[in-house]
Amino acid sequence: MTAKYEKIALDIAYSIINGEWKVGEMIQGRSTLSGKYSVSPETIRRAVKRLEEVGVVEVMEKKGVLICSRASAEAYIQESQSKDHILSLREDVAKMMAEKRAIEDAMLSRMDALIEEAVLLKNMGIIYPLECKIAENSHLIGKTIGEVKFWERTGATIIGINRTGQLLLSPGPKLTFFSGDVIFYVGNSRVNSERVEKFVNRTA
Repeated sequence: MTAKYEKIALDIAYSIINGEWKVGEMIQGRSTLSGKYSVSPETIRRAVKRLEEVGVVEVMEKKGVLICSRASAEAYIQESQSKDHILSLREDVAKMMAEKRAIEDAMLSRMDALIEEAVLLKNMGIIYPLECKIAENSHLIGKTIGEVKFWERTGATIIGINRTGQLLLSPGPKLTFFSGDVIFYVGNSRVNSERVEKFVNRTA
């Protein structure tokens, strides 16, 4: 968020560009500006100091504020606009990251619920929720679920992939396996976990 004194400094710069104050003109004291903007003298002091730092004005002790450069006022406005644009982009990125985290949290919650449901079904003798980690030398690495015909070869259905803490739920046939992926899968009582483990970690 832009500070109040920076907004006032920017407005003063615009006033110079628009000809309200001309180069060489003296603003008689900070109190004039304080009254115009209805802010404290300290806020005006900071605004004027900022403009003095970039060569727009010069504070003349016991005289007032001297308007020094229209070009510097233009440069200050351009710099401020660029800064505002960057801050806006940063805010957008922060918002997207927050949304991403919210989605991942929701996915994690749903995965937990799915696993809990699978455990319940397991106790009912319907399916078995299991997991298997892909080793570094697995023949699956770099291949897609569709390519390796996972279900056809194992009888198990992949319900999710845990990839370095990121949960990929219900992955489609185009998902590519990476080393270290943890495969969550389900199947009926005929699915043999050793069979899945052997298939997953068969060397390339």
